[in-house]
Amino acid sequence: AGVLCASGGPAMAAGTPVGTLVENTATVDYTLAGADFSVVSNTTTFFVAERIDVDVTLASGQVTVPAAATDQALLFTVTNTGNGSESFSLVVDSLLAGDDFDPEPAIPSIYFDSDSSGDFNIGDVAYSAGSNDPVLAADESIDILVVNNIPANVLNGQLGRSQLRATSLTGSGNPGDVYAGLGDGNTDAVIGTTGGTDSDVGEYIVQDVVISIRKSQLVTDPSGGNEPVTGATLTYTLTVEVTSAGTATGSAVRDAIPNFSTYVPNSITLNGTAISDATDLDDGEYDITGAPAIAVRLGDLTQADGVQTVVFQVTID
Repeated sequence: AGVLCASGGPAMAAGTPVGTLVENTATVDYTLAGADFSVVSNTTTFFVAERIDVDVTLASGQVTVPAAATDQALLFTVTNTGNGSESFSLVVDSLLAGDDFDPEPAIPSIYFDSDSSGDFNIGDVAYSAGSNDPVLAADESIDILVVNNIPANVLNGQLGRSQLRATSLTGSGNPGDVYAGLGDGNTDAVIGTTGGTDSDVGEYIVQDVVISIRKSQLVTDPSGGNEPVTGATLTYTLTVEVTSAGTATGSAVRDAIPNFSTYVPNSITLNGTAISDATDLDDGEYDITGAPAIAVRLGDLTQADGVQTVVFQVTID
């Protein structure tokens, strides 16, 4: 049996459904002695074979993880792009080249997204090869979660990659390979353009630093009180602190000058040390290249550096 490429009719991933009967009969019309005659040929028939194709697509973005995190999930969608019902085996590979670390597959590491949440939850059903392999009708999709643990020795900014592969249980191989009689309804199964297998890769990025920032204000009015009237001075205090392991590289604070206020010249300090308004060799400036703001560079921070305190002032217009 051959594979029929559909023309017209409803759009489907792989064309005409498997098992469809296709018939064709020819006629010859002619005239003899002024009379019209017609001759009909025999009818040729065939049944459309099953085409085996599959598509695996990453459905989640890059997943942010800390070091030593467990049960971190990537979401994939597996779609049967063939024209018949097909079962698929699922395999995870987290030992991929080109990344900074290898995620460690959980046990089990593949789950069906049973509650359609897109996240790994206790109610999600684990996949067991040979036991509950997904069976998908033509054009049907299923969401799959790949669950990994993150090693404890990873560093901030490092990337780890993990792959999900789906392969037809009927067979895979080169496009055009035939599995005689193994298609739906005992038709032949023919390998499509994907080779009966497909994969995609998801990515984890380590963000192993937690930073806390708090802002307070103190109002001093021209009469020595604390009412926010015209001419009053507002002293803003920003505190920045790393509250986890790891290094926050190139940390910097930027704070826009509020509307209806004017920056007090040379009022910026970092940990009690004055910072000039100019863009020079110290750790900050009053930046008027865009919306006016104070900018202070804190550098590489760890938990051991403690609280970094930035202070500046404005007056109410």
